[in-house]
Amino acid sequence: MDALIISLELLVVLGAIVMGTRSSGVALGLWGGLGVGVLVFVFREPAGTPPVDALLIVLAVVLAASMMQVAGGIDWMVRIAARVISRYPRQITLIAPLVTFLFSVGAGTSNILYPLLPVISDVAYRNGERPSRPLSLSVVATGVALACSPVSAAMAAMVTLTDVDPYRFELIDIVKVTLPAAVLGIVASFFVVRRLGKDVADDPEIQARVASGELPPASPGSTRGLPEATPTGRAAALVFLSGVLVIVVLGLFKDLRPEDARGAELGMTPIIEMVMFAVGTVILVIARPKVADVPMASVFRAGMVSAIALFGLAWLTDTFISAHQALVVDTVGRWVDAAPWIFALGVFLVCVATTSQSTATRTIVPIGLAAGLAPGMLAGMWGGAFAGIYVLPTNGSQIAAANFDQTGSTKLGSKLVDHSFFVPAVVLAVTTAVFGALIGLLIGG
Repeated sequence: MDALIISLELLVVLGAIVMGTRSSGVALGLWGGLGVGVLVFVFREPAGTPPVDALLIVLAVVLAASMMQVAGGIDWMVRIAARVISRYPRQITLIAPLVTFLFSVGAGTSNILYPLLPVISDVAYRNGERPSRPLSLSVVATGVALACSPVSAAMAAMVTLTDVDPYRFELIDIVKVTLPAAVLGIVASFFVVRRLGKDVADDPEIQARVASGELPPASPGSTRGLPEATPTGRAAALVFLSGVLVIVVLGLFKDLRPEDARGAELGMTPIIEMVMFAVGTVILVIARPKVADVPMASVFRAGMVSAIALFGLAWLTDTFISAHQALVVDTVGRWVDAAPWIFALGVFLVCVATTSQSTATRTIVPIGLAAGLAPGMLAGMWGGAFAGIYVLPTNGSQIAAANFDQTGSTKLGSKLVDHSFFVPAVVLAVTTAVFGALIGLLIGG
């Protein structure tokens, strides 16, 4: 009977994830919340713990980042990123992914990628490089960037799981694993991606468009269509990035932190929240953005969707795992002991199914920790698995990249796995996870 009940409850969990994924957006949270109700009222399981700490971090970070966006800070960052990309056109398949990765790490969101897509496509084509190469790897690189950012929603979820007893694996410990692993993964992926597809001069489809006058002949030139940068935008971006730096410094040097009520150094969760509120306030005073525009900002909308999805699904999985912790730990523990990569595969598959890194974090990471996987190794594989959100061609940035590529080389495909992002996503996931696991083992934790 117990096996039947557990199986039925698992069907409820999986069903909520599937239905939420089909509806997408805030529906992930709605279906997750409904699943909690079914487990509690129908199966009489005790309600799990909602991810309150993670939600508060997300809200604080999203508010500060949205203030920066409305003030023009993201536009300024885009101009800087575009300048770097344009400076090294011959190496764009490597430079563009690294630049978009680093700026996504700093901003805590992959939304910074959208204005850069036409720049990457234009620079690549004008210099004879197949646009699909830098575009595809740049898109996928922003996925793993969120595992390296101190101010991403995924990191908020991760910190609240690992920065507790008995692990005490703090934000800076995670970044020390994920950041070098991701950079190495991008570089390794570059050697594969640069061989995908034919060069512009050898591609008959592209050359047919040139011959018909649909495309100009490939030749070096300046990029177009960049957003306008303003002094207030520059100030807002620098204030936000300074806040990120403060968080990193306080993570590195615990002696700089104030004490909590127990006399120990204050944890990073409230520090991130306070610093981000301070950052948002400083931006408000210095840059004077229109506060009424903040709820309409793309960063704000995307952040709220992530928070709602995180709330419902994380609460659902916590309820199920808490009710059957011994069974889950024993079963998954045996799998992880036999093959630790199974944990990475779990995160990867949830990312594929939900296209949400924070949801995958709250769903799979507690299982990996409870199964006894070392936090350092776990963090490394966790970051690499984030590339899974681009395995299917359903993400907005993938669609935008294909639309901005006037050569038609960036394709969404028709068979789910024949699109331009599939190989870069799989290669980046594997290389980053491998490097991350090795770095995690070397630094311990």
